[in-house]
Amino acid sequence: MTRIDFYTKVDDKYRFACKLCAKAVANRMRVNVFTPDEAATERFDQLLWTLPATGFIPHCRADHQLATVTPVLIHHAPTDFPHEDILLNLNDAWPPFFGRFHRLIEIVSTDDIDARLARERFRFYRDRGYELTTHDMSQDRE
Repeated sequence: MTRIDFYTKVDDKYRFACKLCAKAVANRMRVNVFTPDEAATERFDQLLWTLPATGFIPHCRADHQLATVTPVLIHHAPTDFPHEDILLNLNDAWPPFFGRFHRLIEIVSTDDIDARLARERFRFYRDRGYELTTHDMSQDRE
């Protein structure tokens, strides 16, 4: 069953997502980043070129010809991600295909609307019997 982690009270979801991607790549894991739309996909793609400042996170779009050998994939359409380690959801709704991944990561910002939508996703997963872990990131300010 998919393990689900909620990282809460995050100042900047996209910067924090980059940090998680870097950590996963360092641990030889693969991450699929599911964004809400083309603009968000482009924004996240650009951030991965600059964060972390002293390193590089290999990444591409999930439909790119090198996707099968690239550790971080980004896409905004429910596509056939070629690996199933981690799904990092940056959408307001739960991804309908999350169950095929070993781990799902949800990042919750300090914004009230984002927190409310995250609570709805949390209830959705909990009501279906998934094990949920919450990580309060309010003390992890960069």
